[in-house]
Amino acid sequence: MSVSGRVVKPTTRRGKRTLQKREPQVIEDPKRALFLKGRKTSELVRRALKDVYQMKKPDALMFAKRNDITVFEDPTPLERHCKKNECAHFLLGSHSKKRPNNLTIGRMFNYALLDMVELHIESYKSLMDFIGPKMTLGIKSCLLFNGPQWDESDDLKMLRSIFIDFFHREQIDAIRLQGIEHTLSFSVTPAGIICLRSYKVLLKKSGLSIPRVELEEIGPRIDFSLRRTKPASPDLMKEACKKARELIPHKKRNISMDVFGTTHGRIHVGKQEILRIQTRKLKGLKKTGEEKWAKQKKT
Repeated sequence: MSVSGRVVKPTTRRGKRTLQKREPQVIEDPKRALFLKGRKTSELVRRALKDVYQMKKPDALMFAKRNDITVFEDPTPLERHCKKNECAHFLLGSHSKKRPNNLTIGRMFNYALLDMVELHIESYKSLMDFIGPKMTLGIKSCLLFNGPQWDESDDLKMLRSIFIDFFHREQIDAIRLQGIEHTLSFSVTPAGIICLRSYKVLLKKSGLSIPRVELEEIGPRIDFSLRRTKPASPDLMKEACKKARELIPHKKRNISMDVFGTTHGRIHVGKQEILRIQTRKLKGLKKTGEEKWAKQKKT
């Protein structure tokens, strides 16, 4: 849009295709995440950013240089970067004397800041410190949230929603047992520490039809604590959660399903007059002379 407020139409086919891709789609592609560093970062923050970037690839983009961004004071530069690179999520690493080893994770809606949470890295063990197999590129992770605290605090509810949206990939309707190869576990301790663990799912022989499941930690291992939060406004969140009309299931009339999963249908039939139904003229259906005489006598 230009300064005068008029809409500038694309002059090339490539520009038209680019604008069409940025328009809302009925079925969205996997959301990309932007990884970037703030004014100053520590070695621990850089390694943590790199490990989470490896878990998010290929739907991720990482900036190598530092950026003069203070997202809680002015989110405009971050919104500009996300719009230019078509990223719906971001993870910003920073380090200062007041807030050391800091990670800020958040979401965008219509290339404007929706909500975000600031996390402090309490302890960290890198992905390279674990010996063994690593994550497969583009794998769909199973997310586990342990602890009743996730439902007791509004900040943790928002953080859980951000984590689910951040690590979500393609929408699937069914999955086979062997397709669950990796899981991410998020646990909250009574002290309020958020523990992130990454496991490889191993299916062992059990002598039964269901295999025995074992978890092997493959890293990274990060413990967080909550700092600042910025929730979305109710109106903006309602608009962001709006579904396309094509995806809303419409209820079919006169069709219902019982508790056993059986579908029942109701058919409306008009009034039937059996005496006026035309039948085949067979000898066995003809009236006899006595029946005709009795009918004339009644009339």
